[in-house]
Amino acid sequence: MTSYIFFDEALQMLVNAFLGSVLLLMVFSGLGLAFIETMEKTGIRLDTRRLH
Repeated sequence: MTSYIFFDEALQMLVNAFLGSVLLLMVFSGLGLAFIETMEKTGIRLDTRRLH
């Protein structure tokens, strides 16, 4: 018994995966920008000399 994935189903899976990845990228970038903005408002500074 062989199970095949038809082209339209495979294309729909790829489209869903692409849209899901775009959505996750937008969510994580928004969270990152909110974190950076919060750091700037509160005056938290990273000591870049200690990071090297």
